[in-house]
Amino acid sequence: MSDSPAGRLQALFEGHRLTPTQRRIAHCMVRRAGDVPFLSSVELAELAGVSQPSVTRFAVALGFDGYPALRRHLREVAPPEAGPGTGTGGGEEHNEYQQAVLAEIENLRHLAGLLADPGPVERAGRLLARSRPLPVLGLRAASSQARGFAYFAAKVHPDVRLLDEGGSMLTDRIDAAVRAGATALLCFALPRHPREVVEALEYARAAGLTVVTVADSAFAPVAAHSDLLIPAAVGTGLAFDTACAPMMLGRVLLEAMADELPDAQARLEEFDAKAAARGLFVE
Repeated sequence: MSDSPAGRLQALFEGHRLTPTQRRIAHCMVRRAGDVPFLSSVELAELAGVSQPSVTRFAVALGFDGYPALRRHLREVAPPEAGPGTGTGGGEEHNEYQQAVLAEIENLRHLAGLLADPGPVERAGRLLARSRPLPVLGLRAASSQARGFAYFAAKVHPDVRLLDEGGSMLTDRIDAAVRAGATALLCFALPRHPREVVEALEYARAAGLTVVTVADSAFAPVAAHSDLLIPAAVGTGLAFDTACAPMMLGRVLLEAMADELPDAQARLEEFDAKAAARGLFVE
């Protein structure tokens, strides 16, 4: 776990059984880790889209007498330079499009802080590299993330199987991967979280697969069905969520997996040679 403010917040929430509303508050606090020690319960409730009493109940669920006690604790563990408005810096006026971009930049900064400890990503890389075949799951909003990972992973991994369609055949395809020797499954899970994904992960683990998940939050519904979850926040400032950080994390996992595949470089060079011979790309 990172020693960043966001990392310390996640450590505070771990081990507590939180309701969906409380997970929403926790997710909001992690995303606004630099600001949250200075927010009132009303301000936090507005940011999280919940009621003020929900914030109070959340603080009590964490073992504090109320929100003021939680805020005092957060101020004690906040870095000295933390203060209101540090999340996007400076209080300068921006239009809604700029705000969406700045929020994504903040999500990437948060991801960079989490990656200060490379251990989880390196462990994920080993698990994915060893799985033959490697099923990659992503439905609905997460299907593009799964498809992008699978496209590039196939250039270095000998057997990648994309699972980007739900329905009754999804479990059949998980069974087929297990019969073929799969030991791990990579899942991309983004809001809104389809029930099918949660059920598929539960099924995959029961079938003996180790589940590695990229999700928008450590408190996402898929967390209980993942062996290793690495969070990367999505942007929520536009009508449809943006997923720059999950995409970046997917590429980082690709790098970690390639590092564990001894013939990865040779496979890439072979592909480049064949692509050149076929005139596949316009240079």
